[in-house]
Amino acid sequence: MLSTLLTIAGVLVGLFVLLSLIVHLSARPATRGSTTGSRPPGWASDAGQPHPDPWAPLSTTSTQIRTVR
Repeated sequence: MLSTLLTIAGVLVGLFVLLSLIVHLSARPATRGSTTGSRPPGWASDAGQPHPDPWAPLSTTSTQIRTVR
């Protein structure tokens, strides 16, 4: 009885440690200092347009070239 409870407790503690390790490794890295304006903008803000929707119907007036796969 006691060994069963210890085994279950050990498995639960192991799962908790594994979950905390996954959360720690998947967290965003901390920013260093105040780099608010020093990061270059992404391609979407450079182009001034949102990312194209591949499921949107083709427009006859569009100047975008869509990739056909």
